[in-house]
Amino acid sequence: MRDLPITPVGWSLSALLLVTYVLCVLWDLLFPGWAMYRAWQVLFPGFSWSLGGFLIGLIETVVYGFYAAVVFVPVYNYLSRRELEATGTAPPALAPREQH
Repeated sequence: MRDLPITPVGWSLSALLLVTYVLCVLWDLLFPGWAMYRAWQVLFPGFSWSLGGFLIGLIETVVYGFYAAVVFVPVYNYLSRRELEATGTAPPALAPREQH
């Protein structure tokens, strides 16, 4: 069984959060009546409606993505190993491939 690696999961989660952040900021600019400015300030310390504040938000989304990966991946790997030991067989997606 192969464990999930932290780095690709971290980059994947960071990319998801980056895209979501940019879309939400664009939404806020298009619809200021529904803006989440206060939420951004809480979620992203240093955030403001400026280029610097926007960039701080981008950096913090990457940090949050890797934080989630650092917490999620070891837990997932531990639980999947435990499941494998309990059942004695690997799930089909994790079963070793046959060599031809």
